[in-house]
Amino acid sequence: MRSFIVRRVGLALLQLVVVATIVFLLIRLIPGDAARAVLGENATDDQIAAMRSTMGLDDSLPMQFVNYWAGLFTGDLGISLISGRPVAGDLIVRFGNSMEIIVLAILLSLIVGVVLGRIAAVRNDRPIDHILTGGSVLGISLPVFVTGTLLLLVFAIWLPVLPPQRYVSLFSDPLGHLQLVVLPVIALAATSTAVIMRMTRSAMLETLGADFVRTVRAKGVPERQVVSRHALRNALVPVVAITSVELATLIGSTVLVETIFGWPGVSSMLMQAVTDRDYPVIQAVVLSASVFVIVVNLLADLVIRVLDPRTEAI
Repeated sequence: MRSFIVRRVGLALLQLVVVATIVFLLIRLIPGDAARAVLGENATDDQIAAMRSTMGLDDSLPMQFVNYWAGLFTGDLGISLISGRPVAGDLIVRFGNSMEIIVLAILLSLIVGVVLGRIAAVRNDRPIDHILTGGSVLGISLPVFVTGTLLLLVFAIWLPVLPPQRYVSLFSDPLGHLQLVVLPVIALAATSTAVIMRMTRSAMLETLGADFVRTVRAKGVPERQVVSRHALRNALVPVVAITSVELATLIGSTVLVETIFGWPGVSSMLMQAVTDRDYPVIQAVVLSASVFVIVVNLLADLVIRVLDPRTEAI
């Protein structure tokens, strides 16, 4: 187990280095003059020269690379070209807002998806199984922007039981914040719940037909224990794997959800930075999202190893 953790953490660190290097190169391979793109075509040569100096573009590429890594190690992600504030401070706040709805959405998806998948597997080929399977197909088929728009239309406009677009922080108004977070979380969790439910059902059906389950049943173990202790534990391995994929996918889905519900997260921060051509912000957001995906995959591999010790590091 220890060697597995060391190898997997080492691979994750290598991935972080590669991703950070790619992000650095991609930003600098954007066609055109970054300083002129920020200031516009009407900028004077002196203004462009000053902006290039501010952005560190006067240094050679190797020196820029060294300064880039020095900033990463010290937590300095640069200064926003638009707001003039350190990118790290704004990124922490916006990334925290996005993580709030992403984590709540994946927890909701896991709980509901595993429970419904277990029910569908135990009641295989019965009416409840057909209903749940059909519902999962609908959940997968509906894009997140359709689900989010329908939720906003029904529960915030037609039946105004939840507030519309009006962000308030958890610390200033806890109750208002909790009401505001419900619809974005449900919109994000809808598709992931359907995917996890189908994976749980499929894995449970395969496990319930395995030889070791038949042996456990032959020993007279109650069916509830057979399902919960033996079948479900083994079925969780592919469920954890697909959950890590869904968790990474939710980052992309937050772009639409944050736009629909006016949620001030990291995705809307990225979209605004692209519009403003705020390159330090773009670089920081892309890098932070990449780090999040790598960490999620690392944690998923460790959990799978605990559930199934036969798993080997890649």
